[in-house]
Amino acid sequence: MQTQQLFGGKLKLRHLVLLTTIADEGSFVGAAENLYVSQPAVTRSVRELEDLVGAELFVRGPRGVSPTPAGEILIEQARSALGNLRRASEQIEEVLQGGARPLRVGTNLAGAYALLPRAVVALKRSHPDITVSVVEGTAEQLTTSLHRSEVDLLVGRLDPGTYRGALHHIRLYDEAVRAVVRRGHPALVSAPQRLADLQSYPWILPLQPSTLRAELDDMFAREGLGPPRDITECSTLLTTRAMLLETEAIAPLPMLIGVRDELLEMLPLRLDTVPRAIGVTLPADRSVSREARLLVDALTATAGIIATELEGAAQTALPGVDPLTGGTY
Repeated sequence: MQTQQLFGGKLKLRHLVLLTTIADEGSFVGAAENLYVSQPAVTRSVRELEDLVGAELFVRGPRGVSPTPAGEILIEQARSALGNLRRASEQIEEVLQGGARPLRVGTNLAGAYALLPRAVVALKRSHPDITVSVVEGTAEQLTTSLHRSEVDLLVGRLDPGTYRGALHHIRLYDEAVRAVVRRGHPALVSAPQRLADLQSYPWILPLQPSTLRAELDDMFAREGLGPPRDITECSTLLTTRAMLLETEAIAPLPMLIGVRDELLEMLPLRLDTVPRAIGVTLPADRSVSREARLLVDALTATAGIIATELEGAAQTALPGVDPLTGGTY
């Protein structure tokens, strides 16, 4: 079978490098220049691969080459394999230097504000030899990094519908989304009761596509409103916070941000979105390292503390609204 040929020693590491380079460069000429080989050599290697796979991998176009469906599959797996080898090399070097495997964590805004930093502090307190690298991004970017083994786990908002592939989700707590503004914002004085009262203000909304953004768009539509006229799309907390402090913008943010930041406040208006499930996402098709398991333990302990803080923030919640979930009671 073709699969036996692929894994019987005929598929070489150079083939994987060639595949990803052609995909990145978009042409055989560009790949040849990047790899310091001749274009005929690239063409011969591609033909070798196509003979092994039994399918065409690239098609020529007016602006270079593009992968066929079979080529896309092989390129994706090649990237994953090369990423694993590169990561193994880096980990071995760091283990030789420091004695512990490095830990790479992907996160989004919901995890970057409180859960992950506090868990990392707790982990480093007991295991200072573990090097922790944090990468922030969208759900799509982070799940791709997780599948390629570029990160060990993801921390933050759980949107299983946006994640693809074999993944395992651990739900730690729920957190409502609230409309957050700077202290002294005029809307705090007027105490708006309807979403329409906030329509004229600038809004800072999550990037599209995302589950929260879709829910917010639906929320405006249910009120018979179009989207705000003045929108900035941003999913980075530092940038969002800076814009909130400098303008009259409104941002839907995890409740804990509005509770803990002394320069920000929450508007007395419920945002009709589902509670945000906060937790950990792990690969389901491979084991995780000891260091990753230690971080999961720290995240679980930290989540318990945060859930207690959210319960204690009842005085900042709307009357009749659960401070954790935003639901009525």
